[in-house]
Amino acid sequence: MRRLLFLLLLSSVCFFTLSEVVDNNFSKCKQFFLNNAPPDFTPANGVSVKPICQCLWNDKDEQVYLYATLYSTTWKIPVYSAYRFGSPNIGRCDAWYIEPQLDGDDEPCMQPTGYGTNIGNNQALYKDYYKSGYDKGHLYPVLHTNNHLSMLATSTMTNAAPQDRAFNQKQWLEHEKTVIKDLESCDDPLKAYVVTGVVPNLNKNVPKLKGRVTVSLYYWRATCCLKGGLYTGKGYYGPDNGIVKELPITELQDMLKAFYNIQIFPSIPKVTPPKRPRSENACN
Repeated sequence: MRRLLFLLLLSSVCFFTLSEVVDNNFSKCKQFFLNNAPPDFTPANGVSVKPICQCLWNDKDEQVYLYATLYSTTWKIPVYSAYRFGSPNIGRCDAWYIEPQLDGDDEPCMQPTGYGTNIGNNQALYKDYYKSGYDKGHLYPVLHTNNHLSMLATSTMTNAAPQDRAFNQKQWLEHEKTVIKDLESCDDPLKAYVVTGVVPNLNKNVPKLKGRVTVSLYYWRATCCLKGGLYTGKGYYGPDNGIVKELPITELQDMLKAFYNIQIFPSIPKVTPPKRPRSENACN
């Protein structure tokens, strides 16, 4: 009966998504990490993070996991979202959701924005962005989904951070399209793994949204797949003087050390340069 009431409640929106806060090793959604290995991430002192397996109910009343997110309840933005690439993408539906579990609610599933009376202590809310001048920048973008459920699941507040509007709608959008072309050249594009993250802007002169939500300083992305039987990947971050910069993943990780320590694809065996084409980068 409870599930039926929930379905009726959401019948007026495009569909409904939910997610689940899980243990630190993402045991229910490891399939979204290369070789089932989440990034090795060390948060700064005083920064709290929560792993989330993002999922939804299908029409058979079954939970379908669609990607994974490491969310900072301190910054109220995600550290990263990890997903498997999908293309071609489909149309977008902007129904936004929140994660009740982050605020101690007993409801195990993601609910529409506006749910509950004690939501927001540990997560961003839709109203935080109102008249802020920032976009809700997706980490897992709609352009990299290839089915209706995945598309809907990207529009959750735990998969978004405040992003400069012009950069989001121009340079970062073009970057997402460029990644599509690159990953379509993988041996099997549907086995291409992507981790997209945010570097928070901790400058005290940059105000938080509504005094709560930390603005992004950089967005970054790392990709990895097999090309010619070798693990091949690329790193990206921006804005760097207004553009998205491409660099080896090792250099991306070195750049991120100024903010936090992360090894994005920890399960990849190191490959010496003579074993790889000069134009390709390893995933580590």
